[in-house]
Amino acid sequence: MRDLQAIQRRDYDVVIIGGGVNGAATARDSALRGLSVLLIEKNDFAGGTTSWSTRLVHGGLRYLEYFEFHLVRESLREREILLRTAPHLVQPIQMTIPIYGVGTRSYWEIQAGMVLYDMLSYDKTLPNHRMLSKAKLRQLFRSVDHEDAKGAAQYYDGQAEHAERLCLEILLDAQAAGADVLNYATVTGLKREGDRLTELTAYDQIADADFTATLSAQGVVVNTSGPWVDRVLGLGQRDGETDPIGHDRKIGGTKGSHIIVDPFPGAPNTALYVEAKSDGRPFFIVPWCGQFLIGTTDLKYTGDLDQFKASDDEIDYLLTETNRVLPTARITRADVKFTYSGIRPLPYAAGKKAGSITRAHILYDHAKEGVSNLVSLIGGKLTTHRQVGEEMTNWAFKKMGQAVPASPTRHQPLPGCIWPDDERIDAAYQRYRDRISVASLDHLFSVYGARALPLLALTDEAPDLAERLLATHPNLRAEVVFAMRTEMAHSVLDFTRRRTVLAMNANYGYDVLEPILATLKQHCGWDEEKCQREVQAYQQFMEANCIPDYVMAEAAAGRSLQAV
Repeated sequence: MRDLQAIQRRDYDVVIIGGGVNGAATARDSALRGLSVLLIEKNDFAGGTTSWSTRLVHGGLRYLEYFEFHLVRESLREREILLRTAPHLVQPIQMTIPIYGVGTRSYWEIQAGMVLYDMLSYDKTLPNHRMLSKAKLRQLFRSVDHEDAKGAAQYYDGQAEHAERLCLEILLDAQAAGADVLNYATVTGLKREGDRLTELTAYDQIADADFTATLSAQGVVVNTSGPWVDRVLGLGQRDGETDPIGHDRKIGGTKGSHIIVDPFPGAPNTALYVEAKSDGRPFFIVPWCGQFLIGTTDLKYTGDLDQFKASDDEIDYLLTETNRVLPTARITRADVKFTYSGIRPLPYAAGKKAGSITRAHILYDHAKEGVSNLVSLIGGKLTTHRQVGEEMTNWAFKKMGQAVPASPTRHQPLPGCIWPDDERIDAAYQRYRDRISVASLDHLFSVYGARALPLLALTDEAPDLAERLLATHPNLRAEVVFAMRTEMAHSVLDFTRRRTVLAMNANYGYDVLEPILATLKQHCGWDEEKCQREVQAYQQFMEANCIPDYVMAEAAAGRSLQAV
């Protein structure tokens, strides 16, 4: 429960701005090492770059081309940690790279890269790579374009189908360790005294109230706001007047867009990592939640950071290139079920091509700009978030003049961590299978892990919560109540887009709105007026961020958006 008065009474060692996966990891690591922590996020947790990724936990095979061996090694180590500490949310996925004579990388270059990839992941639990001959590629992947094919490479990486829930569990662990975490709270000012930040002013959208967060005598501020890093730095204040921190631009974000389609003729049973034939840019075709996730693009972006979507040109590019790799697919605009786009918070690099900008993260210490207790994260990936959190916390201890204790996060499981042979799973199946289908139970344990147990307990209190929201999907009504009561969800969009993926596989979520709202009325005290406001806000978000412009044009011609 949010308690602004209690927050204003505390002095914080670490205040974090931004509740994506990197900010969450910093909050968790700092709290677990005994620091007093406040995290402030202006929208919902994982609502920015974290939510718009390709959802892969990967070693960064492509980074080898730029000789970023340290980044690859770091990513591979972090992948293994996540496979061990969050097995319900991060799982192995097989990747296949078809190799062509006309590609930018030869068979032998890719094979050499695979060998090096295996060497850098010397402590992994996943299998080593294997190379496929042209004949073997044809045998295993009959639908793949075989013109001038030389063979293929196969290897394993990780996949986080529910990246938003990974971020959420990190925050829940931070909370359990004593951190205060707020979504829908906007930082409005960074008060400077001398060379230090001493307090932050903010506005709580939920309580409709301003509040102040005070730093301890040696406290620090961590800016993990992703694409909004520069905007946050512009909130500096001295003596009541605006006094921006630094003058150089830090972020030069690139836009990456994805489309989601249903299984199609010739759809692969593994993920494909392929080159676009038009421009040689790598992209993924990934099995995801019973559908296929295709992306991403990589375009320089200078527009509005709070509203962007996959353009019609980007969608057509991904459709065309997929059909070139898989000629039997023949997917069209009509097959696109969802689109999303995000901004990578990469370092500003004037004149560089988008694909060549480093993916390594930078901890920018603003002492060089006259603020001794502020650091900003530039860059950062889903895969390496835990490492970022550890580095940020180490930096905080050093700034505070304290000895740096060891980080526990390399070994501490996330709250939902559970293994398939755990006896609690069998016991739950035995207890609930008379009223909850096996498919729904499978879904709950795969998404919530051990936290499925308190969720299931809600159905003991209210048997109607054991009902499915939709007959065609395994999600239960109990998930709605669980999200609102225990997972800091405040809106329908929070639930459909970031606590579940219903927005991405149920007609932009429109199909499930009615049963969600009925559940919220019955069990969470929502009235009709609030429900109507939510529907309006939901539609505005989908139109602005997810529904393609060509669909909007059709709707303007008389077609209902709620039947897309």
